[in-house]
Amino acid sequence: MDPLISGDDGAVELLAAHAHIWEHIFSFHKSMALKCAIEVGIPDAIQKHSKPVTLLELASILAIHPTKAPSLGRLMRLLVHTNFFSMKKSENGEIMFDLTISSQLLLKDHPLSQVAFIFGMLNPIMIDPAHHLSTWLNSEAESPFHVTHGRSIWEHANAISMFNDYFNQAMASDARFVARFFTSNDNKIKGFFEGIKSLVDVGGGDGTMAKAIAEAYPELKCIVLDLPHVVEGLKGNGSNLVYIGGDMFRSIPLADAVLLKVRCNST
Repeated sequence: MDPLISGDDGAVELLAAHAHIWEHIFSFHKSMALKCAIEVGIPDAIQKHSKPVTLLELASILAIHPTKAPSLGRLMRLLVHTNFFSMKKSENGEIMFDLTISSQLLLKDHPLSQVAFIFGMLNPIMIDPAHHLSTWLNSEAESPFHVTHGRSIWEHANAISMFNDYFNQAMASDARFVARFFTSNDNKIKGFFEGIKSLVDVGGGDGTMAKAIAEAYPELKCIVLDLPHVVEGLKGNGSNLVYIGGDMFRSIPLADAVLLKVRCNST
């Protein structure tokens, strides 16, 4: 007998290891199902329906090809499993789907919508570098993004306007969500800004975060630092918000505090 599966415990452990491998192999289906749900408009369709929707109703609203209704059902079961939608039976036994708090953030008109961030991060340009991690580890390339596209993500955004738009919209979407908490009336959050007269948002993109902070704290001077092509054409509010084009790796404007929300080091 194979020593790996000797005894009941060994067999159970081996099956669990096999399942663990499969889970990682196919986990990309979760993010692709999420992207698909937004692309075909599932969250907005359920929202406009104003009540839980059956699979047939959903297929009709979305104008799904008649032969794809069973596939839509499988997609919905996966999205229920990942808590993006809820599922329950109606009084006559029909399966019905409804929004969860997670799928509410997938609504295109939600003030904290994460749609732009999802589309930006699941763009093939952002995903393809993940296929070249091993090549990157065995080369002098700066990042997997360099291996795939021959330049940094920032150089690529500067050269490809469509990608630049996708990326900036994604960053703004995420910034709006984070800014919601930075500008809340929570005393613990307000404490972060006590004694600070100036702040520089490094890699601040279009200034979504800095704008929110500047409006909430008019006595605080906010500086948005990002690459010249990112802040080109953007204007401050004439009082406590300004934009500066530059390179964070070369110099950062003087300020009492530095805000670094996110860095895309791995790309």
